[in-house]
Amino acid sequence: MAYVLGYWYADGSIYPSARGSYLSATSIDREIIYKIKDWLKSEHTIREEKPAGLNRKTRFILRIGNKSLYNALRKLGIYPSKSLTVKFPNIPSHFLSHFVRGYFDGDGCIFLEMRKGITRDRIIKRLSAIFTSGSQNFLVELCKLLGRSLKLKQSKIYRGHRSYQLRYFTSDSIELFKFMYGNCSRGAYLTRKFDYFGRYFKLRPQKLDVSIKKILDKHGHVAK
Repeated sequence: MAYVLGYWYADGSIYPSARGSYLSATSIDREIIYKIKDWLKSEHTIREEKPAGLNRKTRFILRIGNKSLYNALRKLGIYPSKSLTVKFPNIPSHFLSHFVRGYFDGDGCIFLEMRKGITRDRIIKRLSAIFTSGSQNFLVELCKLLGRSLKLKQSKIYRGHRSYQLRYFTSDSIELFKFMYGNCSRGAYLTRKFDYFGRYFKLRPQKLDVSIKKILDKHGHVAK
């Protein structure tokens, strides 16, 4: 459930209404919303919302009316209209990797920066793993925790137009991969993002070590 809490901190919300207390999670990735529904043992219908416009993606929305879950999330630090002011919660160390993976699947991304090589072939310049939040305080605390736990090099938060970003580059991103996926059950993540890491290691096999190979093999990737 630490994963689900992390995801809710990223792409979830809670709100009271005259008819009850509700929680909602939204994603353009159908897979993760259905997984969360299953993990919560919810029987609620997932709604599909198709925005107007050629390049707009369908959004999948899970809306649950449940006062007990609502109150539980309130106690765990989530509140209505949290996006700009939310603080990093107190997560036990043995749950931290699951929480971070859940947050990454909600408001994180992985990026392969490419450049032309001498022979004009495109080669990888670097790997980036990025966490985004409207709350600078949240990312500052996340940065401190990851720095202490994994001895990561990054310590700068970047300010964008509407949000803040915590960016990790190649060596730190590889350590994050080991941290987020090294102790999780198969499928307890958004496949698309895990596969992106797998693509990087396929293109840069020299970065593989024993622990990375073990993770890739466990989750069905062939480590070469």
